Amino acid sequence: MTKRGKLFLLSIVACLLLSACNGGGGQQQPSQTTPSVDYSQVSVPSFDGDSAFLFVSDQLAFGYRHPGTKGHSLCAYYLEQCLHRWCDTVVVQPFLTTLWDGQQVEGLNIIGSLAPERDQRVLLAAHWDSRQWADHDLDTNNWHRPLLGANDGASGVAVILELARIMSSMPPDVGVDFVLFDVEDQGIPEWAGRYEDNTWCKGSQYWAQNPHRMFYSAQYGILLDMVGTDQPRFTKEEISMNFAPGLMDKMWRCAASLGYGNVFVDDLSGSILDDHLYVNQILRIPMIDVVQNSKECSFYKHWHTVNDNLDAVNKQSLSIVGNVTMKVIYGDFPHRKEL
Repeated sequence: MTKRGKLFLLSIVACLLLSACNGGGGQQQPSQTTPSVDYSQVSVPSFDGDSAFLFVSDQLAFGYRHPGTKGHSLCAYYLEQCLHRWCDTVVVQPFLTTLWDGQQVEGLNIIGSLAPERDQRVLLAAHWDSRQWADHDLDTNNWHRPLLGANDGASGVAVILELARIMSSMPPDVGVDFVLFDVEDQGIPEWAGRYEDNTWCKGSQYWAQNPHRMFYSAQYGILLDMVGTDQPRFTKEEISMNFAPGLMDKMWRCAASLGYGNVFVDDLSGSILDDHLYVNQILRIPMIDVVQNSKECSFYKHWHTVNDNLDAVNKQSLSIVGNVTMKVIYGDFPHRKEL
C-alpha cells in the first residue's frame, strides 16, 4: 500500500484548506457524532474472524495480484462473485492508468452495494491489489520481487467481504457501498531514486473522479488498510482528523467502550497518503483511514517485504476491526426491523 510514513506537506495544506472551506467535508452530518450511543449495547450481526481469515487465504491462493498477472484476473473474478452473492448490485469499473515507470495497465475497481436505491449511504473501502516490488525487504535481492500482500491489501478486503456477507442478512437502515480499489499499491519504489505522490492510489483517484453512480455521495466513509497484524494499533491519522474528526472520534470512542482502547489508541499521528485522501478531496465525503501504525517500524515489520504472507495475519485482529466498524454503523443506522 502507499504508505511511506512521511508527512505530505502539500496534501495536508490541501486538506486544511478544503476543511476550512467545507466544514471538514461537504457531507458531514449529525450522524458523525452520536455521543449518546452506548456502543456496548448496539445489536450487530456476529462477525466471524475465521470466515474473514479464510477470505485472506482465498486471495493469497491466487498468488500475486498486481495488474497484468494471472492472479490479478482470477482474484478480480473471485471478488466480483463474492459480492454478487451478498449485494443487490455489483459494478466492475475498468480503467487504464500509467505507472511511475511509464507502464500502462488496466485496473479494476469492484463495487458492491446494499440497497442501492437509498439516498443515505455509508462507504466502506479497501484496496485489493498486492505490491509488485518488495522494496522494504531487508534483503536487497528481493527489492524487485513481488509480494503476496496478506496484511497490506488482503486483510482489509477480507473484513469488507465478511461485512458484506453478514450485513446482507441483517441490513442497517442505510445503503452501504463496499468499494475495492485497484492499483493502490503500485507507487514508485524506494530504489527508483525519486518520489511522486500521484503514482499511488490510482484506483481511488479514478473512482473519485468517475464514481460508479452519478452524483454519488455518502454520509461518511471508512477505509480499512493493513488491519490484520497480531499486534494491531490504530492511531488518529492526520488527514482523517482534518476531514472527518467527528467520525474518527466516534469510532475510537466506540472501540474504547468495547474494551479495545489499546488497539484504537487515542494518539494523533502524521498524515498517510492513502485512498481516503482522494475521496475526501474530490468527492468531499468525510472518510477516515483505519491503518496499522506500529511504534517501532513503518506500519508493521513485514510491510512491503516478501514476508507479508498468511502468517502475518491474525483472525482476532480482523474480528476487532470488523466489530468496531459494525457497531459504529448500526449505532447510527439500526437494523430496519428494530425501528
